[in-house]
Amino acid sequence: MNIMKNRSLVTLAGHSREKIEYLIRMAQEFERHPNRRLLAGKVVATLFFEPSTRTRLSFETAANRLGARVIGFADPKVTSGTKGETLKDTIMMVSSYADVIVMRHYLEGAALYASEVAPVPIMNAGDGANQHPSQTMLDMYTIYQTQGTLDNLNIYMVGDLKYGRTVHSLLMAMRHFNPTFHFIAPDELAMPAVYKRYCQEYGIKYVEHQDFDADTISDADILYMTRVQKERFADLDEYERVKDRYLLKKDMLVKARPNMKILHPLPRVNEIEYSIDDTPYAYYFQQAQNGLYARQALICDVLGITLEDVINDKTIL
Repeated sequence: MNIMKNRSLVTLAGHSREKIEYLIRMAQEFERHPNRRLLAGKVVATLFFEPSTRTRLSFETAANRLGARVIGFADPKVTSGTKGETLKDTIMMVSSYADVIVMRHYLEGAALYASEVAPVPIMNAGDGANQHPSQTMLDMYTIYQTQGTLDNLNIYMVGDLKYGRTVHSLLMAMRHFNPTFHFIAPDELAMPAVYKRYCQEYGIKYVEHQDFDADTISDADILYMTRVQKERFADLDEYERVKDRYLLKKDMLVKARPNMKILHPLPRVNEIEYSIDDTPYAYYFQQAQNGLYARQALICDVLGITLEDVINDKTIL
């Protein structure tokens, strides 16, 4: 088996504080100089069994800007999976073509399974409602960029906290930094008990709210908005009941802290009023751009390229 196999990125939950800070420093280097030939001769495969715009395009752009070739698919209907090919066989076959596989899958645990059978590193680009580690890395990079620290922040998570893999991943990865979380969601979409137990286990403070108004969010450093995900609901009547419960309107920002930033993993439907885009609090488009630098750092890390290699890189274009 290839020694690179164990460098897979399934979750950030196991990363140390030092490792997260190391990856942030690497992402900063890529923000300074995104165009390089550091991965010339490498092939990155992107296997998207579930729809994606930002994640797929930013992974592919990250690979392209580092000089790698990209192969893959964005529609599972065009693969041999429609003929009954198993995930294992697909992964084994693609491993013979590529140096690293970026995979999004609708089943929770698919990335972990793939990492156990693949001879090359697997990068989890989202597995069902479970984890989304590259989004978490770009979220943490954005939080650090806007707040100057990851420590002791009030992070408010709003909307779909039940199915939202981005909030689950972020909650787990922030455990080293003494956050205080505020969960704002209807009962139907509340943060699952398993993640509340995780907070208790690691001494992470959290408060639950049902109200969503100017007073509730006045102490937020980060306001992390989420989309209510229609595609995760088995019962569409339940979706209709909750979809418009937590909408952020401009007049709700009157008591916001000056350093507060609004993040959103995107796509947005209607949960952030468009007039907010022009306020100094809106940071979700810059956040999406940071996905490029964060994913460049993560691809290099799973391929064994170090921060020192990046700093001393002579292939900058």
